Amino acid sequence: MAIDAAGKAAMLDLLNGTETQLGTVQPPERVTSDGRYVFAANANGVEIIDSGVWTWDHVDHFHYYRGEPAALGTVAGGGTAAVATGLLSTAGSTGMFFPSSGTAVLLDNAALSDGTISKTLRLDVEPHAGIIAPLGDGAVVTEADESGTAARLRAVDASGKELATADCPAAAGTITTRVGLVVGCADGAVVATSDGAAPLLEHVPYPAGAAAPATEFDARKGRPTVAGIGTDAGVWLLNTREQTWDWLPTDTPVLAAAAVDDDAGHVVVVATDGTVQVYDESTKERMATTKPLMPKTLASPELAGKVELTVDGGRAYVSAPAEGVVFEIDFADGARIARTLELPTQPVHLVETGR
Repeated sequence: MAIDAAGKAAMLDLLNGTETQLGTVQPPERVTSDGRYVFAANANGVEIIDSGVWTWDHVDHFHYYRGEPAALGTVAGGGTAAVATGLLSTAGSTGMFFPSSGTAVLLDNAALSDGTISKTLRLDVEPHAGIIAPLGDGAVVTEADESGTAARLRAVDASGKELATADCPAAAGTITTRVGLVVGCADGAVVATSDGAAPLLEHVPYPAGAAAPATEFDARKGRPTVAGIGTDAGVWLLNTREQTWDWLPTDTPVLAAAAVDDDAGHVVVVATDGTVQVYDESTKERMATTKPLMPKTLASPELAGKVELTVDGGRAYVSAPAEGVVFEIDFADGARIARTLELPTQPVHLVETGR
């Protein structure tokens, strides 16, 4: 699914090529998806679109579902929200943190699947660039220090009661794996888990002499190993099962990166020179690279920051907003460009749904 600069949303079915127009949202500053719902955040709230396609992960197999796409409505709030999703689109919850107001809410995913926006939890804290991320029946929410910077994590239950805490200086970036919830910190990450008892917040420090911290994470949905990028020419790999970090140096600085976390250990990187590179997680060797793919996009500082990468079990998808296309790349076959997709609208914001 793509949303252009004016907020026009449209979807392309990768199986049969069917195009679907989804109407218009307010021009978003940030777009997030859990694989079904699309959360388009602007300065005044988050508009939600149900793509109508989703997957239920049973770990050893998957069930795939299809319904009708629909616009579900808006969650109003102050400032461009940080949205944190879970593993399932029809169960659990989705977190939204509004930085200008300090409002943190959880939405009921089961209600969303019925077309209803229902808040199961609302917390009002000091305004800051924060996070609320679902964990079990509750959530993990950031707390600001005296300077207004997220510095501490609080695990709360469904009523908002505090159950556990952990320090997390300059908290930024979150992702949920099958192991647990990850929140990035200036000195490493916190991996939060909950098995129905008291939540456990475990600090995973960076190795001594670490490079710049990761401020965002991405991976094939649910997989234990995630890729984190910061400002250096390289990618952090966090194994949430082993609770270990590994540094993967790259030939060029990185725009986006995602860990496939398959048997071959593929890590896909979009470099600042416009190439898509594939690395071996174990050997750190570059296995393949494409030619530069997006010269027009990289010539625009605004659009260069909008390049999106998403990976699934067999393909990587990379948006080139200025060129108006999305590249489908077979990362296991020498970074071969399998298809160049033209979506019904300019892919300034891109998400992959149905996964």
